[in-house]
Amino acid sequence: MSIAACLTVTTLLVASCSGGGDGDDGPVTLEFQSLSDQPAAIEATEKIVGEWNDAHPDVQVEIVPTGWDGVYDKLITQFNGGAAPDIIHYEAASIVPFARDGYLADLSEHMSDERRADIPEGVLDSVTVDDQVVAYPTELQSYMVFANKKLLQDADVDIPTGETMTWDELREIAKATTKGETYGLGWGLSSPTATFMTMAPGFGGEFFTGSGADAQITVGEGEMALPELVDQMAYEDESILPVTLTQSGSESIASFYAGQTAMTVQGSYQAANIAKDAPKDMDWVVLPPLEGPAGSGQAANPQTLSVNIDSEHVEESAAFIEFFTEAENLAALNEADALIPATTSAQELMRKNLGDENGWDTILASGQHFSSAPYLFVDAYAQWKDTVATPAYQRYLAQEIDADELADQLTSGWDEITS
Repeated sequence: MSIAACLTVTTLLVASCSGGGDGDDGPVTLEFQSLSDQPAAIEATEKIVGEWNDAHPDVQVEIVPTGWDGVYDKLITQFNGGAAPDIIHYEAASIVPFARDGYLADLSEHMSDERRADIPEGVLDSVTVDDQVVAYPTELQSYMVFANKKLLQDADVDIPTGETMTWDELREIAKATTKGETYGLGWGLSSPTATFMTMAPGFGGEFFTGSGADAQITVGEGEMALPELVDQMAYEDESILPVTLTQSGSESIASFYAGQTAMTVQGSYQAANIAKDAPKDMDWVVLPPLEGPAGSGQAANPQTLSVNIDSEHVEESAAFIEFFTEAENLAALNEADALIPATTSAQELMRKNLGDENGWDTILASGQHFSSAPYLFVDAYAQWKDTVATPAYQRYLAQEIDADELADQLTSGWDEITS
């Protein structure tokens, strides 16, 4: 922790102690509702909290294990009942409604200059609502291309090694490696909306202008570019294994292990699973981050730590989050979760710790190219995603509707929901 941060925490702790904490004789106790559900991540979280508690006997943090299932409804109940924890673990896409309803503290004045400068702009934007920083970002994922080196080499493909790779390069590699019963690419797109929205910025796609209830949708060239590219690869080039379009990412990875596909698009966290589950003789590599005509950025939707605005200890909670998001802590947590730290310093430390192991050098490099996602700040997005966008994209990928019909359904469905 920096000297400035130490002074800040010390000042807060002295103030809290002089006020008597939770009572005249006891320490302040902060409830930290954690969603971490992987054993290694739970262990990393407990270690961070334990180190804080050992160093700060007057401000103790108590972990409340919760898990991701049903947490949105749980938070609604907690906030309405005045029973929400002090520190709330969630994700940017889901905290915005709570921020707009006034349930989350503005952390702008609590976030140190050091931490603010350490968070890439697009990531910080994703947790900024109406000019208020409503959370500290902690963990991210990007979509990466994993490749079977032998299948690429057998097809005389030069494996890309630059800082980025274009979508045209991906398409050409997929065509070159499609031979016999082997397809160039497997892409699990059974729930395609998140993928298309996340990767749209590379094509200039934004989908929404404005925010809240006033947001308007635009489905133009940038928004349609990736679905149309997938359609071309699947049906013109015939380089995408058809069944994977109806599978989840986790389901489609089986064909990659079996050598049915030379490449697969997956969330970056799959690097840890591939390292563990792939055949022992499989030589695989992570290809450079994909770059579209508008750049290589993907929309950021980080996991987050927020503070309940009704907490009696907002300042102490913010001080703990400052500690939690120090480089050593975020690097350890993200290594445990196989995710990308939300700060530059933690990315650099994780890269130093892991090196090129299992493609992490390439994956972590993508962490500097995230952009803010307009859909994060749109009130009706979740409803539109589930009831309009996902079924429309599914029909399009099954060739039940064409591109014009897809664009029309995405737009008219939005208008019906928001009218």
